[in-house]
Amino acid sequence: MAERRLGTCVKSSKNLNPGSAKDESISSAIATSAQGGAPPYGFVKNATHAPRVSYHDYIIVGGGTAGCPLAATLSERFDVLLLERGGSPYGNPNISNLASQTNNLAYITPTSPAQSFVSEDGVIMRRARCLGGGTCINAGFYSRASRQEVMDMGLNPKLVNQSFRWVEREVVFRPHLTGWTSALRAGLLEAGVTPDNGFTYDHLDGTKVGGTIFDPAGHRHTAADLLKYADPARITVLVRATAQRILFRNVTAGGHRKKQPQAYGVVYKDLDGNIHEARLKQGSISAGEIIVSAGALGSPQLLMLSGVGPADHLRSLGIEVVLDQPMVGQGIADNPMNVLVVPSPEPLSLTSLQVVGIRPGYYIESLTGFSFGVGNSSSHTGVIVEKLAKPLSRGYLRLKNVDPEDNPSVTYNYFTEPEDLRTCVEAMQTIMRTVDTEAFSEFRYPNQTVEYLQNLTASLVVNNRARSPQDATSLEQYCKDLVNTIYHFHGGCEVGKVVDHDYRVIGVDGLRVIDGSTFSFSPGTNPQATLMMLGRYMGLLIRKGGK
Repeated sequence: MAERRLGTCVKSSKNLNPGSAKDESISSAIATSAQGGAPPYGFVKNATHAPRVSYHDYIIVGGGTAGCPLAATLSERFDVLLLERGGSPYGNPNISNLASQTNNLAYITPTSPAQSFVSEDGVIMRRARCLGGGTCINAGFYSRASRQEVMDMGLNPKLVNQSFRWVEREVVFRPHLTGWTSALRAGLLEAGVTPDNGFTYDHLDGTKVGGTIFDPAGHRHTAADLLKYADPARITVLVRATAQRILFRNVTAGGHRKKQPQAYGVVYKDLDGNIHEARLKQGSISAGEIIVSAGALGSPQLLMLSGVGPADHLRSLGIEVVLDQPMVGQGIADNPMNVLVVPSPEPLSLTSLQVVGIRPGYYIESLTGFSFGVGNSSSHTGVIVEKLAKPLSRGYLRLKNVDPEDNPSVTYNYFTEPEDLRTCVEAMQTIMRTVDTEAFSEFRYPNQTVEYLQNLTASLVVNNRARSPQDATSLEQYCKDLVNTIYHFHGGCEVGKVVDHDYRVIGVDGLRVIDGSTFSFSPGTNPQATLMMLGRYMGLLIRKGGK
């Protein structure tokens, strides 16, 4: 049985102290259904109850981290339909409770909130399938994009700050630091990750305490909570509604056919297999748009299934080409994650991410106490994580088939750019200096060398990549062999390549993409803050008749 997992990347960590006879056992019981409980909103319904055809001002595909705040904001003026392929997060303790986070990632069924896949690089991954998106399955850390990143995205700083604050009022909390995270914070500072920036949501070089979407009682608050701001009379949210394709037509004006196709509807399927259509209203107060917010995998996948993508690839699968757009699915990237497992002589309480060390090129974070058990579990194992901030290595996404419920094929090409490997080595060296500090000594066995910890980690980390047979290999080989994911993949519908700076799909009318697939980098230490902000930000601009 697997134990002490970070996602699905770490095997059993029994008897980590040499000579110790103590053997911890854990429960793997999953005490909830994949469906979750009834949401607290009257406007959220199962798609099986939807009409076969409906009409709306805006149709949003994907009720995730960006889609929920976007839908809530647009509903203040327009009639909005939000389609989510997953279920409700409410009433599902695997989602709601920090103590069940490992259950949340380990419980995999055809309708579970986490959907498993393996990249072509051999890294085991999860993507969200739930109202609230990645905020339903992540480790909860909340930190804003940097000022430079906001400028690079071409956003208005004043409206960005207003949108961040709108999000933070509802779903973000200040964490209470545990002994481990306090020692990690002090250790990072002693290791040179300075200055000490205290508690802040801002992205600042040095060491800081960030926000969390887990409240003081350990309950998760997701992007779905932002739907409380929606106008119940103007919004419909359908769960278990899997988009099949976007509908396009060629509009004639003055007897002439327009050059660009126009999106006018979405075909979706409910859990019983029934097909429905949602269409844009004609002659409404809104120009009417389809907005895809299905994530870094789902958005390029849906565009391709709808005929927008590389023509040769689409034709090979029998898909009628609406627009030959070779950049759809190109440039997708994942931030490589590598870890160091550190056995502790002191029991460690369960914690979400609380502290981050920010250095040019990489970030350092930590988790402790996760197991398959429920309740106030603790362990004697911590995991210190490094994430590359802006990897140069890029990959691509392709369809495996024409089934929207299947995962596409994704290749990230980890460490194909030498600079990424150099940065990973530097980050691992910083972790090793940190665990060797006096500040961290309480949580480190003195007889365990850094080389021992490397070899221990290598024996625990799970992926499907070929391994070097030697113990204590070079850090370069360590990075390549043990690479894993922190689930911050992005790209595939990038601004300037697939969408313009207003997030409109280039070459198509009435269609936008607003989510992490448009990013050329993952903003901040963890992208959820920026994604929720972007949903609010773009909703305000669209609502006002701007971008």
